[in-house]
Amino acid sequence: MIDGNTKVVGLIGNPVEHSFSPIMHNAAFKKLNLNYVYVPFKVSSLENIISSCNALNIKGLNVTIPHKIDVLKYLDNLDEIAKLIGAVNTIDFKDMKGYNTDGIGALRAIEDMTSLKNKKVVITGCGGASRAISFQIANSNIEELVLINRNINKAKSLSDDILSSNLLSNVSYDSLDNLKNELLNADIFIDTTPIGMYPNINDNPIATADMLHEDLLVNDIVYNPLETSLIKEAKKANAKTVSGLKMLIYQGAESFKIWTGYDAPIDIMKKSILSVL
Repeated sequence: MIDGNTKVVGLIGNPVEHSFSPIMHNAAFKKLNLNYVYVPFKVSSLENIISSCNALNIKGLNVTIPHKIDVLKYLDNLDEIAKLIGAVNTIDFKDMKGYNTDGIGALRAIEDMTSLKNKKVVITGCGGASRAISFQIANSNIEELVLINRNINKAKSLSDDILSSNLLSNVSYDSLDNLKNELLNADIFIDTTPIGMYPNINDNPIATADMLHEDLLVNDIVYNPLETSLIKEAKKANAKTVSGLKMLIYQGAESFKIWTGYDAPIDIMKKSILSVL
């Protein structure tokens, strides 16, 4: 029951109607009997929003498109990884600090299946999600990181940024035409592009079974549908697979802990999303 003691957290962005975050966070609050509520706020402009939320004693926010970069100028502090990424998806109003939990979510999803230590990781796509994941992966004791994008200049730019961070020295970039060659000796393949995302579920996958192999772990960060065209191809190649649902849950769980100090009930969050997918 919402009352005068209820702590409010939420999501700012435009659009926000599609978000599963209210479903999973409110289910988690209920499970742990925490007097919190998670509310999505459709926000077109950030002007006065952060100061207003602080004045209203809102405890924390998730931030989604198009505000993940612009919100930085309204914050007092940044987590080190968020600073390197240059984008924030979580705000804690206790100290007006910004975090980026997207990369942590992807990392935890992969670590459920395998260690990243000394692995070659190939990432396709160079948008905001890729940037967050790439910096987090580069900081995870891997051996090599290859960034691949249709626009090779974007891949080069992200590669240069990671190299200048000194997180990893063995970072390179390539064009999509060379994806098959790069995957031959890769250990982990992460696709951060929207290919195959609902409603375009019949899109041709970014990689087909003949480009993959059984010693490869394939992670598609798209979570709707649960089994994307890429995941289907990976299964044909007998590769291990990681659904985008895990990243969604784990990044949310990290935000949950930042705000509440409690470990999130992962199973409850997962069940709540599966009930509506």
